[in-house]
Amino acid sequence: MSQDKGSQNSVDVVIVGAGFSGLYLIHRLRNEGYSLRVFERGDGVGGTWYWNRYPGARCDVESMQYSYSFDEQLQQDWHWPEKFSAQPDILEYANHVADRFDLRKEIEFETAVTAANFDEAAGRWRVETDKGEKVSARFFIMATGCISTAQIPDIAGLSSYQGNTYHTGKWPHEKVDFTGQRIAVIGTGSSGIQAIPVLAEEAAHLTVFQRTANYSLPAQNMTMTPEYEGEWKDDYRARRMEMRNTPQGSLKDLNDEPALAVSEDRRREVYTERWATGGATLLGAFNNLLIDQESNDTAAAFVRQQIRKTVKDPATAELLCPKDHPIGTKRICIDSGYYQTFNRDNVELVDIKKSPIERITATGLIANGRAFEFDSIVFATGFDAMTGTLFNVDIRGRGDQALKDKWYAGPRTYLGLMSEAFPNMFMITGPGSPSVKGNMLNSLEQHVDFVTDSILHMRERGFALMEPTREAEDDWVDHVQETANRTLFPRANSWYMGANIPGKPRLFMPYIGGVGRYRQICEEKVESGYEGFRFDADPAQAAAAE
Repeated sequence: MSQDKGSQNSVDVVIVGAGFSGLYLIHRLRNEGYSLRVFERGDGVGGTWYWNRYPGARCDVESMQYSYSFDEQLQQDWHWPEKFSAQPDILEYANHVADRFDLRKEIEFETAVTAANFDEAAGRWRVETDKGEKVSARFFIMATGCISTAQIPDIAGLSSYQGNTYHTGKWPHEKVDFTGQRIAVIGTGSSGIQAIPVLAEEAAHLTVFQRTANYSLPAQNMTMTPEYEGEWKDDYRARRMEMRNTPQGSLKDLNDEPALAVSEDRRREVYTERWATGGATLLGAFNNLLIDQESNDTAAAFVRQQIRKTVKDPATAELLCPKDHPIGTKRICIDSGYYQTFNRDNVELVDIKKSPIERITATGLIANGRAFEFDSIVFATGFDAMTGTLFNVDIRGRGDQALKDKWYAGPRTYLGLMSEAFPNMFMITGPGSPSVKGNMLNSLEQHVDFVTDSILHMRERGFALMEPTREAEDDWVDHVQETANRTLFPRANSWYMGANIPGKPRLFMPYIGGVGRYRQICEEKVESGYEGFRFDADPAQAAAAE
């Protein structure tokens, strides 16, 4: 621990972010006696659920599984009102956790970290904030999330627009009244698909601008029943252990047979049952949907059939049918009445794939040779995922090397936790870990535990620095890509591939080998003496001894 624990400018650990990762980090590290500085750019906790307050925002993992498992009494006491929780309920939960464990006092809100430089001579990180403060820390942890840097496309004329503009990832905290307005929604990814049905209820007219049709599955959401809640709480401990070893980090009914091993009638029956069940269960209907194109085609055809059944106008239905990527290779969307919304008289779909938006005007925009007028424009255009938020901070490691420069051809990590030449810097659910391809609460708990246990390991053995070896990092980067290439995921121009950001390298960023397999790998590395990591003594002490 720090010799200068009384100084706020010299601490053991700097944590960036007070979302679910940051909160659990505070809880664990503080309990181990470490001094902390925690910086959060917002004025409250919750991370993703603090910023994403758009109408219809909802989790696509079941409530009973999208929660902390580290405290038994917490999970017994908390009540979720719905099977799939809405943003206000998840944010309330984050605030409850912060208050219950008295975590808020450690957090400095409305403060952004702008730079972090590793001082090789001292073996410490020099961290700077937008308030002009400089802090020295042994450990530097980026708990900033994977999808927290909102992306607004560079459309000509945007600054000339005189109406209201919103981004789903930076939504106002106060309710926005769209009653009677003419609204444009640009984008039909997950946030757009959730927001569009709600906005349509308020708008005088809603125009949806779609570049790429996405597969969406019905949530089939419902009020949480005492019976269902009780089943989980009676067996929470065992179920949590089981979740840790599943591919997605959550419990789903996964069918262990190939799609083409059964008859067409049986496939249709299975898909129909899972469509009625709701959520992402359809992707678990057969065990090879994400690795075999012919099998994937059967699931994709079923969903397109459901779209055509639901949407009354055949031309609109066809525009909504995805045909350019295998189902599940872009983030699967979970909706509440999305396709039905296009049956409303006040909703119009405009295809901008072949004819993109030309420009934004003072009163609206021009697309497909038409001039549209709007009172408000909503950008549901996603994020610079996985790396964007890391690059927002000027992070420099050994030799003053910038993280952005090291990752110019794509992210390079070992286990998604650390990057060579950046000692004592940890990333929670970073690129190269399952992160966004599983239950995030499960994954971030595992990462926080790994980081905390690693820091304790160093304390027990008198180590000052921890860093992956170049060889281990190279092997892991290759493994992540090789694993992805055995699936259908690289066939989609998804944000998993960085395809939504002009100039961003195209490679699959998460680890797709499964949450359970990834956990096993991490445990094996620890059991073998932290294989792939290098530990060093305090450089300042070593220099003094010479």
